[in-house]
Amino acid sequence: MIDTSQGLIDGLGRKIDYIRLSVTDRCDFRCVYCMAEDMEFLPRARVLSLEELVALGRSLVNLGIRRIRLTGGEPLVRRGIVELISALASLPGLDEVTLTTNGSQLTRLAQPLKDAGLKRINISLDSLDAERFSRMTRRDMLAQVLAGIDAAVAAGFERIKLNTVVMRGYNDDEIFDLLGYAQARGIDISFIEEMPLGQISSHDRKQVHCSSDEVKQHIEQRFQLLPSTETTGGPSRYYRIPGQSGRIGFISPYSHNFCSSCNRLRVTAEGRLLLCLGQENSVDLRAVLRRYPGEPLRLESLIRDAITRKPEGHGFADQDAPQVLRFMNMTGG
Repeated sequence: MIDTSQGLIDGLGRKIDYIRLSVTDRCDFRCVYCMAEDMEFLPRARVLSLEELVALGRSLVNLGIRRIRLTGGEPLVRRGIVELISALASLPGLDEVTLTTNGSQLTRLAQPLKDAGLKRINISLDSLDAERFSRMTRRDMLAQVLAGIDAAVAAGFERIKLNTVVMRGYNDDEIFDLLGYAQARGIDISFIEEMPLGQISSHDRKQVHCSSDEVKQHIEQRFQLLPSTETTGGPSRYYRIPGQSGRIGFISPYSHNFCSSCNRLRVTAEGRLLLCLGQENSVDLRAVLRRYPGEPLRLESLIRDAITRKPEGHGFADQDAPQVLRFMNMTGG
């Protein structure tokens, strides 16, 4: 019997209690920082089934995972997503199921997701200008996303957060507009440094890089930012503007990496356990799920053994570090 009394502890003593679980590599957008315009997606047979995702979720909770965030690709294009959330949310010992989405499907799914047990939701929004939005996502769907955000607000989730990837020359002059949009709705917003995953041709990452420090200093020209001790289990460092209900977060994989306190793992849509966002080392969980269905102890033993090899850090700031070739849609949110 596996001893789970201490939860999942990696080789550096970090407690792992948060998993980002990708349910699909497919997406109805083609965001320039996430994937190429012409993508080849996984054959459906290589993607974990809903039953396998629930079995994996159950084993992860048995091992001490307390938060599951569903990602993609775009998780809301996966058939059965509402039923999957309902099944995961009912697992004894799990504190919450959350989700990251581009917002395109929320007008029809926000309320069913809330009713299924989804507590918090993150929605990507990189521009409030239709032309810029199309440039960054390669899709003319801003109005649909804004309507989806309104639907999420109306559904009454515990927390809603906007995720904005800030890119110089793309949307760095919209920081106040996006902040105002979030504050007007009483929801959170996190400004994110672009993740260096996958080989792209749409832009030079070094030229468009905009650090969290630059964004924060820009906001402080107009508003006072008070550090907050609040956390949602993810990598955002939060601040508040006095008198405003929404929080402002910064996710800084380059300038202020969070590796020393990393508490998370990722599982790709095809069932590979990624021990680090910026490293290629992974473990094939799908093989065990399919070869030994109904034998969770085999799966849990594999996961616990893998955790001891979790790297110290991603090395994004190291120019000599190996290039991570998988795109963000393959990585999982």
